[in-house]
Amino acid sequence: MSSAGTPPPRAGSKEWAALGLLVLPALLLFMMLTILFLASPYLAADLKPSSTETLWILDIYGFLMASLLVLMGTVADRFGHRNLLVAGAALFGIFSVLAAMADSPVMMIVWRAVLGVAAAMQMPATLGLIFSMFHDPKQRGVAIGTWAAAISGGVALGPLLAGLLLEAFSWRATLLVAVPVMAIVVIGGPLLLPRHQRTQGSKLDLFSAALLLTTLLPLIYGIKSFATSDSPMLSTAGIVIGLALGGCFILRQLRSQEPLLDVRLFTNRTVGGALGVFILAATGLGGVYLMFTQFLQQVKDLSPLRTGFAILPAALVLIAVATLSPVIARRVRPGYVIATGLAVQVIGYLLFTQVDSATGLPMLIAGFVVLYPAVSPSMALTTDLVVSSVPPEKAGAAGGLASTVNDLGISLGVAIVGSIGTAAYSSGLVGKLPEGLPAKDKAAAEENLSGAVAAAQHLPDHLADPLLRVTKDAFARGLSIGSATAAVIAAAGAIIAALTLRHVPPTGAAAPGSQGGEADAAESVASAGGGSK
Repeated sequence: MSSAGTPPPRAGSKEWAALGLLVLPALLLFMMLTILFLASPYLAADLKPSSTETLWILDIYGFLMASLLVLMGTVADRFGHRNLLVAGAALFGIFSVLAAMADSPVMMIVWRAVLGVAAAMQMPATLGLIFSMFHDPKQRGVAIGTWAAAISGGVALGPLLAGLLLEAFSWRATLLVAVPVMAIVVIGGPLLLPRHQRTQGSKLDLFSAALLLTTLLPLIYGIKSFATSDSPMLSTAGIVIGLALGGCFILRQLRSQEPLLDVRLFTNRTVGGALGVFILAATGLGGVYLMFTQFLQQVKDLSPLRTGFAILPAALVLIAVATLSPVIARRVRPGYVIATGLAVQVIGYLLFTQVDSATGLPMLIAGFVVLYPAVSPSMALTTDLVVSSVPPEKAGAAGGLASTVNDLGISLGVAIVGSIGTAAYSSGLVGKLPEGLPAKDKAAAEENLSGAVAAAQHLPDHLADPLLRVTKDAFARGLSIGSATAAVIAAAGAIIAALTLRHVPPTGAAAPGSQGGEADAAESVASAGGGSK
């Protein structure tokens, strides 16, 4: 930290090269959240998992990563960001090979779970290293924007890469793609990344770590399973158990002299407002993103490769917007930039409410180009706001908290928006399924569009054609109503951002040469609810 009136040191070519290295795991690890979605039919044909096993194969990676991010952020703060990043990258590469060799659903679940742990080791470390290398507010904003763009780009580009690999190879190649990327991180990390000054202090509170894991895992599972589970009681139980254990975790942190997570940070107006906006932005997008990809594949009958290419324009615009957002925030208050992005998202969601099964691809892609990139200001700027509002020695844990909120928001989106879309689909089928449909096929069609498509493959044309027409219309209705729900969520996020973050000055106010800039920024954070001690 520079003294008053002294400009902070500026990053040089080595730091920018190191940033290029750090965006690789950020891109890849979030790509792994979606890369198996398009590969799941091929994986199912090979390993023959049950429907429950398929759910765990797809979700356990994200469950474990989200549950461990805060813990691994604290571990990185205490034992070294570079050390944890390189170790996590090495383990991720090894376990990717083992996952690609899995010959049973159970082993696939196990290896995907371990990959989630290795991913959690890396993500907070990448953010902590960025804050240790980029001290100038303008440069740090660009670096955080690039990092955030890599995360969002990874989620968006996962289907495209999966489509390319499935065209040329098997589903196992979607896992092996991680190996060369992680090899680059393991080799380049010691050469480019700085040594981290490890925090001196007490032992790591492993009981708190276990409490945090047992809080988030059933909570996220309960939220996700609301959209897919036949047992609302099980979903409710998961959420209740998670909330109860979460209360125990909070009480332990408040009483601890060396808390694993300083929960008092949430009383900071900047941190609380930024995370609240962040979770709303991710919630609105999570469910609509899932329904949009299903719409392209099952309503518009696009192959995995064509689906990936349909998403590509929005992904490219997202990367550009994420890079530009910190630049704009130098002159415009970050809260207003974030609020504007969410307002644009509302427009994109409203465009999707006009979609039906006959809507052409150009309109669909145009709507997604408006909608998807508008989340980037929230991701790029709220992460910077949260981590900038805590002491440097807690940057890793704060970064882990921000990433956890992102995962939790996506899970909420699947649960809330996805469940509303599913309910709209089911209600749209009442009294409209063709007469003479076998009971088994009727039940499959009423469950989801995938069941209807599978049933139509063995039905005669006089039943298959009206079945597909009715179910595709119902799914389009579900997308429309789900998008309207997401529009309300995004509008709430825009209002909260404009009100709770309006005190945060433009990042340019802390630029070198602006007298009192850093003091003004610090005073703003302090007056917003107290910084962490």
